[in-house]
Amino acid sequence: MADLLPVESALAAAWPPEAWQDVTVLLAVSGGADSVALLRVITRLKKTGEGRLCAAHLNHQLRGKESVADEVFVVDLCRNLGVRCEVGHAEIDRIAAERGDGLESAARSARYEFLQLTAARLGARYVVTAHTADDQAETILHRIIRGTGVGGLAGMSRARPLGPATLLRPMLGIRRLELLAYLDDLGQAYRSDSSNDDVRFTRNRIRHKLLPDLAEHFNSGVIDALLRLGSLAGEVQGVIRWLVEDLTERCLVADGPTAINIDAAALAAQPRYVVRELLIDVWRLQSWPLQAMGFAQWEKLAEMVSLAADFDDSSAFKQTFPGNVQASAGGGYLRLVRSGT
Repeated sequence: MADLLPVESALAAAWPPEAWQDVTVLLAVSGGADSVALLRVITRLKKTGEGRLCAAHLNHQLRGKESVADEVFVVDLCRNLGVRCEVGHAEIDRIAAERGDGLESAARSARYEFLQLTAARLGARYVVTAHTADDQAETILHRIIRGTGVGGLAGMSRARPLGPATLLRPMLGIRRLELLAYLDDLGQAYRSDSSNDDVRFTRNRIRHKLLPDLAEHFNSGVIDALLRLGSLAGEVQGVIRWLVEDLTERCLVADGPTAINIDAAALAAQPRYVVRELLIDVWRLQSWPLQAMGFAQWEKLAEMVSLAADFDDSSAFKQTFPGNVQASAGGGYLRLVRSGT
């Protein structure tokens, strides 16, 4: 692949074509510069193989004629490139109102739901998004502002399950400016979403105000600094994940479909952070609601684990947590039962 442009070489190194050229790949394409660059790179890298390339575009119907023009642009571009294009429509205003979410959160949820359903229908092995290194830095800074743990500092994962498929972000090591230069080299047009300049949205304020201010007045390399922090946090979290998974196998005893017993004695020597991470894993394994659980709730549960080993009474301490999860501690165990579901 000696004839590849720099961005193409970078993506080929991050996600070698031989890993995906024989399976169906679904590309998320909004029409913006990043996703158009992803589409162009992937189509140029796919020289052989039996797999199909497909694109997915969700029209959020938030910007009237502009949204329609984005859809038409993506459909035409895919047609010219010989890529099948799946189009969906979502009334984000209505979805946000029904769920009590902000527009950003509702749009994100609708987008991933659409991608998951489309991937399942097409039998896609991978769903690929165009998140860049700049997006990663913005995500890390956003999480710092909101409050996060070590796991949150790691930023977006490069890969995660999305229904039967795997969601991939292979461009997390590529800067946005590199993609713009790549499109310029190709003479490739793209769409500009006017809502990306609307500083009423938190993510846009971080991108257009906070990060430029930090770069100008505090650290000109703030993007690289955030990316290093994310990389280091990812390494630390990887060690923690290994420890938590090992403890989960040794400490958890299922008691029917809605109850879990946790061996408190086996966790007595573990740092509080590891205990909290194990408890979060329990919530995920049981598909219990995570959003209403904050640091105070996880800390209280970790404290109950410590107390469980000190009292013979199996229900010496009781408390109800969000999602109607009943916790009781004592007799060497923390027992968690979700009722009324």
